[in-house]
Amino acid sequence: MIFDKQRSLFPCPTTWRGLCLILLLTVTGSVASAEKTNILLFTADDLHAESLGAYGGMPADLTPNLNAFAAEGLKFNRAHVNVAICAPCRAVIATGRYSHRSGAMGFMPARENVPDIVNTLQAGGYLAGILGKVGHSSPKKSMNWDYAFDQRELGNGRNPEIYYQRSKTFLALSKKEQKPFYFMVNSHDPHRPYCNPEKLTKGAAMPSRTYKPSDVTVPGFLPDLPGVREELAQYLNSTRRLDDTFGRVMQALNESGMAENTLVIFISDNGIAVPFAKCNAWFHSSRTPCLIRWPKVVSPNSSNGTEFVSVVDFFPTFLQVAGIQAPTGLDGKSFLPLLKGQRQSGREQVYTQIDSKAGGDAVPMRAIQNGRYGYIYNPFSDQKHWYRNNNEGKTMAAMQAAAESNQAVADRIKLFRYRVPEEFYDLLNDPDCLNNLINETEHASTIAAMQEQLIKQMRKTDDPMLDAFINRSDRAAVDQILIDTYGPPKTKGKKNTKASRNKQKKVK
Repeated sequence: MIFDKQRSLFPCPTTWRGLCLILLLTVTGSVASAEKTNILLFTADDLHAESLGAYGGMPADLTPNLNAFAAEGLKFNRAHVNVAICAPCRAVIATGRYSHRSGAMGFMPARENVPDIVNTLQAGGYLAGILGKVGHSSPKKSMNWDYAFDQRELGNGRNPEIYYQRSKTFLALSKKEQKPFYFMVNSHDPHRPYCNPEKLTKGAAMPSRTYKPSDVTVPGFLPDLPGVREELAQYLNSTRRLDDTFGRVMQALNESGMAENTLVIFISDNGIAVPFAKCNAWFHSSRTPCLIRWPKVVSPNSSNGTEFVSVVDFFPTFLQVAGIQAPTGLDGKSFLPLLKGQRQSGREQVYTQIDSKAGGDAVPMRAIQNGRYGYIYNPFSDQKHWYRNNNEGKTMAAMQAAAESNQAVADRIKLFRYRVPEEFYDLLNDPDCLNNLINETEHASTIAAMQEQLIKQMRKTDDPMLDAFINRSDRAAVDQILIDTYGPPKTKGKKNTKASRNKQKKVK
């Protein structure tokens, strides 16, 4: 480039004025919002990955907006959440750390000295907005969103039109302030209560289509019972409304004119809220749909069925996309290379966990899954603790009724209630985790190898359950470790009492 020595750089000649401005902005770091990538993370609440048509779900037209979105970008087939419960899952997203590394081991806050995605992006010039699930997505008091509306202000988190209007307002604010944005949009669908068209939740909208029990394809981890189908039909209604909401938010983004410069990711915070899914560590507990659109970077209609990604990776990925230096102490790793169609080593397995569920009841689980097998350690399982959660509904009621004459269903309920300390599944042939192979000698070497991998991970992250795992053959030692970590056990639900069993049978 040749400059006329007789002219000063400022003011620039008319011909060079635009170029000089760009050079100035680059030197000073004052990059305009159009030059930085916007990030929109859309989360479903309690969505079964295989409900989406893009993942082979039936009926195939249940999620038309998400199906179309999947064709515009990248679909991950090996995506997981690291904790299959709403609040702790979202804490992992917010901090880029496993639960025990942030302090958010359940429905509890992360430590204030742990860096978070909102403050970090705001310091890098981003505008941060959120719709729905505000408390669950903000594990620190110091996470102050620039724009926030919660469940009650969004038609109970179940009104697509309100999400559309709120999204338009936030996107207009981003333009006005000339800032790139981080927008976390959280639907409260298909979380319970499922959509009953005859008794809509106050503020909720009707989905664009409703479904009948005959439309249901029952997941393989549940028995196909009339009561199960009845409840899952209402779940399909909620899932359709989720799709309606997603479509309206994408409409707002397209109308804003910023879609071409926006990375959009769609996930669920955990599996469906029925027995053997949410609030556990089985395959369908943590598996999430993960659809990503990023024009000019992500290839349309592409898929990745090789590498494992999980939500602990979102924080470092978002920062790399934004060009912001990541804080130290993150457990995840950016998967930006995968978005560009490259390969990435170190993604051969995923680690998932549970610590405390709603109500503060400690039910620790640790799991490792790879492309073929899954291994789970349940330190809480002592054949006395009677496990339950608030996601059982009419599905469990139908199972309990069937169990009186069906031994197979009775055995499934027994496993759900008491567990066993160790589980091992052939996920290729048994993704529903129906056959525990932990005692099969032909798998002994594979089990031992996965146990060693789990130990390595627990040591690396200072997992308080490491000592429990090492001493898993000593029940007294494990019990003491649980008390030292989580405090004395809750009286409620700890023992298999007749009163506790009867209470669980009273399903609303």
